[in-house]
Amino acid sequence: MQFQSVIGQQHLKEKLLQTVQDGRISHAQLFWGAEGCGNLPLALAYAQYLNCTHRTAADSCGVCPSCNKIQKLIHPDLHFAVPVNSTKSVTADKLITDHFLPQWRDAVMGNPYLTEAQWYEALDIENKQGRISVHEATRIIEKLNFKSFESEYKILLLWLPERMGHEAANRLLKLVEEPPDKTVLLFVSESPNHIIKTILSRTMPVHIPPIDAPSLEAALQQREGLPEADAGKIARLAGGSYSHALTLMRNSREENEFFEWFTFMMRNAYAAKFLELFDWAEELAKAGREKQKNFLLYAQHLIRESFMLNRDTPDVVYLMGEEEQFAQKFSPFVNERNVENIFHELNIAQEHIAQNGNAKMVFTDMLLQIGKLLRK
Repeated sequence: MQFQSVIGQQHLKEKLLQTVQDGRISHAQLFWGAEGCGNLPLALAYAQYLNCTHRTAADSCGVCPSCNKIQKLIHPDLHFAVPVNSTKSVTADKLITDHFLPQWRDAVMGNPYLTEAQWYEALDIENKQGRISVHEATRIIEKLNFKSFESEYKILLLWLPERMGHEAANRLLKLVEEPPDKTVLLFVSESPNHIIKTILSRTMPVHIPPIDAPSLEAALQQREGLPEADAGKIARLAGGSYSHALTLMRNSREENEFFEWFTFMMRNAYAAKFLELFDWAEELAKAGREKQKNFLLYAQHLIRESFMLNRDTPDVVYLMGEEEQFAQKFSPFVNERNVENIFHELNIAQEHIAQNGNAKMVFTDMLLQIGKLLRK
C-alpha cells in the first residue's frame, strides 16, 4: 500500500517519510489511534516504503518487485501476527497467523480499514474473541532470527497487540528490546492502554488522529460514489473514522432502529422507569457486539447534537426529520453540568462491550448512571 492510498493524515505521512529519509528508523514503533482512522493502512504504507528499491521523497514507487509483493501481502520479509482463535479446521494448539494467512490477505486487500469485528467474521470464530498466543510469539522469534530473504529490512506487523497475553508478551520482550539487525517491529493498536506495559514502554508511539472531514468526504465520493451532500453529512457524523463512515453509509435501516432505542432509553431513564429499562437492557444484550457498539456510537452522536442545540449553535448541528424534532425537545436536559459525564458513561460501555464484557450488566449500569445524570 502506498501513502497516497491512505485517506488524509498528510502531516503524519510527511513525518514518517522524513524519519526514513533521515535514517531515524525506530526498531519498535506503535501505530495507535481509534478504529478506522488509518492505523493499519499507514503501517502497511510505511513497511512498503522501507523496502521499496525506488522510493521517492513522497512515496514508494508502487511498481518494483518489493512493492508488488507487499501490496499483495506475500513479501517474504514482511511477517504478520494478528489475533486468531480456534475454528472447525484449526485447533487451539495451532493458533498462529500462518494458518490464517489466506483469510488475512483477502480481508486486508478487500478493505485496509478492516475492523476487529470484520476480521473475526471473516475467520468465522462465532462469538469467540481473537488472541495472540504464546505459540505465535515463539513463531515470531523463529522467523525474525533468520536472515532477510531479499530486502533490506525484515518487518513484523503485529495487529492489535492489546490481544496479547502476559505469557506471549514476556516471550517477545527480549526481541522488542534487542531485535536482530535491520529488523523493524510495527505494532498497530486501537487500545494502547490495554497493551502489557513491558511491551508498551519499549515502543516509540506514532499517534494516528481522526481523519479530517474534507479528506473523509472526498474519499466517500471517490471510493464509494456518494453524492456530495450525503458524503458531507456522513463525514461529519463519522468522527474521523472511515470504518464508521462505511457503517453509517450502509446501515440507514439500522439507524432508524437506533433512533427508537435512543428515544426509549432517554425517556425512561429520565422518568426513572427502571423495570422497563432493565427489561430493555436484557433485550439489547441479545444483539450482536458490533451492533451494540454501533448503537453506542450513535447515542454519542445524538447527545453531542442535542448539546449543541442547548448551547444555541444550530449551525453546527447535522440532524434532520424526526432526529431533529426529538433533539430540539431533548436538548434542555443535556447541559454543561452533565454532558461530559454522559459521554463518559457511553464511552465506558462501548469499551466494555468491545472487551467482551457481560452486555446485560454493562447496559444496566450505564442506564442507571445516565438516568441520574439526566435529572441533574
